[in-house]
Amino acid sequence: MTTTEAGGRRPGTPSDPSVSGAGAGGSGDAAVRVVGSLSPSRAGDFMTCPLLYRFRVIDRIPERPSAAAVRGTLVHSVLERLFDLPTGGRTPEAALAMLGPEWERLLESEPELAGLFGDGEAGDAERDEWLAQARRMVERYFTLEDPRRLEPAERELFVETVLDSGLKLRGYIDRVDVAPTGEVRIVDYKTGTAPRADFEARALFQMKFYALVLWRLRGRVPRLLQLMYLGNGEVLRYEPDEADLRATQRKVEALWQAIRRAMDSGEWRSRRGRLCDWCDHRERCPEFGGTPPPLPVVPVGRRSPEVPAGGDAAGDAAGDAVGAARERDDL
Repeated sequence: MTTTEAGGRRPGTPSDPSVSGAGAGGSGDAAVRVVGSLSPSRAGDFMTCPLLYRFRVIDRIPERPSAAAVRGTLVHSVLERLFDLPTGGRTPEAALAMLGPEWERLLESEPELAGLFGDGEAGDAERDEWLAQARRMVERYFTLEDPRRLEPAERELFVETVLDSGLKLRGYIDRVDVAPTGEVRIVDYKTGTAPRADFEARALFQMKFYALVLWRLRGRVPRLLQLMYLGNGEVLRYEPDEADLRATQRKVEALWQAIRRAMDSGEWRSRRGRLCDWCDHRERCPEFGGTPPPLPVVPVGRRSPEVPAGGDAAGDAAGDAVGAARERDDL
């Protein structure tokens, strides 16, 4: 799919209320009282482990940045800025040359990231290998598509809409391509590896979530959802239809009701799973002999317990959970 405009943002970016405002969607959003907000990442947290959702959204317990998460942020930043270059300049060499400056920019904005690596020669070697892995991911991207043949309509697009129930859905989309015919492709970069077949539905939930929001905002079902796994060079594509997106809305609404029940009862169940190895909260998790802290009367940093979630992130497995990617989630 090719797109219609180069480099910049079309009308309908986060600064355009027709896309990101709470009244978007053409379904009476402005008259609906917002009762809560949910992103794909926070929905994924609750599906993974309700207690994890509580720690992140209700308690807002800080988490340590991980090397995997920060590397994902770095690679995403390079791929976003790649499209600022003239079409002919979008080469592997140009993208790789961005890694160093982008890493320095991240360090300047978040100096604590320097603590990801140890001191001395061992720390330098660890950092060098980390950057080498990032380079391999950027190089692998060019085996999946040719950015010289693309002009994304949107990059890092923030979208939000309010359902009739009052639940606000919001998130950041890595890239939106729009064909001359008006067909829309939603693209998400993943710095992990493609999931096994039995986990594909979970991976696609995030994309269907984005598609649902974009459908409500623009009145057209996206033609294609595309997940690009830079960890092993696989691409997962899916063509949604209205039935898919209506089912996604029902799922999101059901998730929110489950979250509300947990909030009302104070019962946030822990659930042991494959992501526990990367979790920062093991010491306070009953699955590992820990005890959660007392629930705050009002969610930390929130004016009201009725709006406990927000935003979205681009990340994988451990990377979704921590660091800079999470900061973008909780707007």
